[in-house]
Amino acid sequence: MTNLQCCDKCTHSAQNPCPDFVPCVTQGPLCHENKACREKRRQRTTAMRRETLTKPVVSIGTGTCGLGAGAAKTMKAIRQYIRESSVEADVVEVGCIGLCTAEPLVDVQLPGRPRVAFANIMDKDVPAMMDSVFSETIPDKQLLGQFRPASPNLTPWDNVPFLDEHPFFAPQTRWVLANCGVIDPRSLDEYLAADGYQALARAVRDMTPEEVCESVSNSGLRGRGGGGFPTGKKWQFALSACADQKYLVCNADEGDPGAFMDRAEIEGDPHRLLEGMAVAAYAIGATKAYIYIRAEYPLAIRQLQEAIRQARDAGLLGYNILDSGFNLDIAIKKGAGAFVCGEETALIHSIEGKRGMPRPRPPFPAVKGLFDKPTIINNVETLSNVPGIVSRGADWLAGLGTETSKGTKVFAVSGKVERTGLVEVAMGTPVRKIVFDIAGGVPNERAFKAVQIGGPSGGCIPTQHLDIEIDYESLKTVGAMMGSGGLVVMDEDTCMVDVAKFFMDFIQRESCGKCIPCREGTRRMLEILERITQSHKSESGFDALRRFKGVMYLQRLAETIQDTSLCGLGQTAPNPVLSTLRWFRDEYEAHIYERRCPAGACKELVTYRIDPEACVGCTMCAKACPVDAIMGARKAPHYIVDEKCIKCGNCADTCRFNAIIKE
Repeated sequence: MTNLQCCDKCTHSAQNPCPDFVPCVTQGPLCHENKACREKRRQRTTAMRRETLTKPVVSIGTGTCGLGAGAAKTMKAIRQYIRESSVEADVVEVGCIGLCTAEPLVDVQLPGRPRVAFANIMDKDVPAMMDSVFSETIPDKQLLGQFRPASPNLTPWDNVPFLDEHPFFAPQTRWVLANCGVIDPRSLDEYLAADGYQALARAVRDMTPEEVCESVSNSGLRGRGGGGFPTGKKWQFALSACADQKYLVCNADEGDPGAFMDRAEIEGDPHRLLEGMAVAAYAIGATKAYIYIRAEYPLAIRQLQEAIRQARDAGLLGYNILDSGFNLDIAIKKGAGAFVCGEETALIHSIEGKRGMPRPRPPFPAVKGLFDKPTIINNVETLSNVPGIVSRGADWLAGLGTETSKGTKVFAVSGKVERTGLVEVAMGTPVRKIVFDIAGGVPNERAFKAVQIGGPSGGCIPTQHLDIEIDYESLKTVGAMMGSGGLVVMDEDTCMVDVAKFFMDFIQRESCGKCIPCREGTRRMLEILERITQSHKSESGFDALRRFKGVMYLQRLAETIQDTSLCGLGQTAPNPVLSTLRWFRDEYEAHIYERRCPAGACKELVTYRIDPEACVGCTMCAKACPVDAIMGARKAPHYIVDEKCIKCGNCADTCRFNAIIKE
């Protein structure tokens, strides 16, 4: 039975799809006018949703984060347990549900019961966990919670909390991530059972391209790649352009440090992206589409390749899709990891086989883009919102969020927080809610200092502005921007000057070099920051004079780069420096005037000394020092020769008596 048939007796095929193939969208007659056909189709959907089971199902998160945490060994142990115990059970690989800090994640579902999720299940934990669940006893150890039953056929477990009440999940609104970590990303049938491809069927059968564009425009959807341009308006530009060929490009080349939204979305739910692309291509009149994804995402690429193959075999891609006369071919283009190729004109050059470098605009890609044809470029999250808009209507998205920012936004939360992972929240959610409620706040009783949002193009939000709402316009008022969705939390041990230097080093190395302000300006800014964080021991000649001169021009140089760079990446390159200067000027002044790093993070500005009252003369620190900078007799207080010390910190790591003081 192919995916386009409604039951075993159906004679339809990919070339002649069953009019009842997509439930609740087409109102055509059944291919067989009997109740058995309808019931067969209902049973198949119920089985794919796992509302009825004949044997247990064990699901394990094998996204990149899960595999990095040891999920492959856990999966091997699960298969071995099933084999040795002679238990009949299915093992299903799913994507990341978002709670990366709890990986490896394992879900177990018994017949008649909802799924139960367990956290941090290593291979050694498998036998005890499986023994308990298969004996119908849910262990408290490593328990996350049970999925809320979607069917009366499932009886909830007693005294087991629901997963959607967990502090990480409760504040979220999971629309784009709805299927991630829940369905098998390699199964088209499971995506169909989750109402997949209904939007495509409705678009190509019941709507004109103009109506699709209007619906997306009315929804208020804005580009989730960072620019925030209205998506429907962008599509209308391409639809109105006259050309014999139009292109759609999905930008999956996320290059921001700390960003992994696109990767996780593709690994966990590739068909949602393909459906969004198919609807977008239909709306603008494109028959050829590309997914531009960095080669460093091998698992995501494999998931996409398999999903494209399945969709083609089912007649959901290719020629005459769903017998509508609409044709679409999707190809994957692997990028080499250049950050500048996140800029749409540089991305276009890369697909064309040229060096990835931006070009001046206008003309904009919607008028003259790939191969000089009208081209629309949207990122993964933007396109993944499209199926929901088309199948549920524009008001579905427009009804959530703020006046100017509608829907939800996915963030990759990392850094100094208890719970790292992928988070999807409604627009208008305060940043504080993400950092402290969802991510659990800063660990080890350290104080929160700032959150970097938007990656190298964004800025830092300090404590006093933590209650600012997630909104395209609001974030700009504090020198930050939405960006693609990277969100890095920093605590009191983080030096903000060092953070600015890190991002400037990244930008300088990733600059394409085409325009002088970005190529030379970022280099000069990096040199200034390096001088600020250097010890006077590293200086000679006129270095001290150059240091102060550079500091005087730092802000002026940053503003010049903003005003004169060619592309958006260059124009936003100074943002990390400007935002840290704005909110953490006292740290800059301590580095400049006192040659001191208040956070103790800048290696050359750190001083180590030994407290003679605490030192017992064990000599362990002296043995650990690679340059023999620690002197003193055994069982007598030691001291550090500052001129010889290289600030490696080995002495502090070695001392068992807390006698080493870092200043």
